[in-house]
Amino acid sequence: MRILIVEDDKDLGDALLRQLRREGHAVDWQSDGTTADEVLRYQQYELLVLDIGLPRTDGFEILRRLRSRGERVPVLMLTARSAVEDRVTALDVGADDYLAKPFDFREFYARCRALMRRSQGIASGVTTVGKLVFNRNSKLVAIGDVQLSLPNREFRLLEIFVGNLGKSLSKEQIAAQLFDFDDDAGDNAIELYVGRLRRKLGDALTIRTIRGIGYLAEANSATA
Repeated sequence: MRILIVEDDKDLGDALLRQLRREGHAVDWQSDGTTADEVLRYQQYELLVLDIGLPRTDGFEILRRLRSRGERVPVLMLTARSAVEDRVTALDVGADDYLAKPFDFREFYARCRALMRRSQGIASGVTTVGKLVFNRNSKLVAIGDVQLSLPNREFRLLEIFVGNLGKSLSKEQIAAQLFDFDDDAGDNAIELYVGRLRRKLGDALTIRTIRGIGYLAEANSATA
C-alpha cells in the first residue's frame, strides 16, 4: 500500500520510513507541512501518517484542507502533545486515529493495518478466496495446506489484487500503490511482478490481463 509520512523529526521520520518499507509498503516522507499539502493535492495514498506540529502548515490545517476536498484517505495523527483537547481536535477535524509519542512501532503498525483494512471495507486481517488464504497481519499466504513464500513486493501486489477482486486495475493504479517516489516503476516492472505472482498462485487466483487497461483478479470458479 502507498503511505505518506508527514513528520518533521528527522530521526522518527527516517525510522518509520525504513520500518514501513521493510514491511513491503511504498512509502514517501515529507518533513514540511506546506510541501506535504501540495503533494496530497496530486498524489493518492492509502494511508496518511500525519504529525500535528509541522513547519509552515500544521497537521490540523493539512487535515482540514484534505477533508474539505472530499479526500477520504485514512489518517493516523502523531503528536508529542498529550492534552485531551488536542486528541479531540484531531478527531473532530477528520483524523481516523490518534497516537501520542513516544510509541512502540508494533502498536503503530497495528493501527496502520487496521486503518488500511477499514478503508478497503475489510473487517478481518484474513481473507479467503477459494483455497487461497491471505493473512495481512502475519504476512502469510497459503493455498490449502501449502504455505507460499512471497517477497514483500509480491505480497503487497497480492494484497492489492485481493483488496480489489472483480475490479479492473490499470498498471498506473497498481504502480501508485506498489512503488514510492524513489522507485523506477515502468510497465515492465509491473508485468514482471504479476508474472511471478501468477506462477506461484497457479489456479488459486485468476489474474487476467485486460488489453489496453491492465489487470483483473477474480476467484477461480473451478476452485472457489
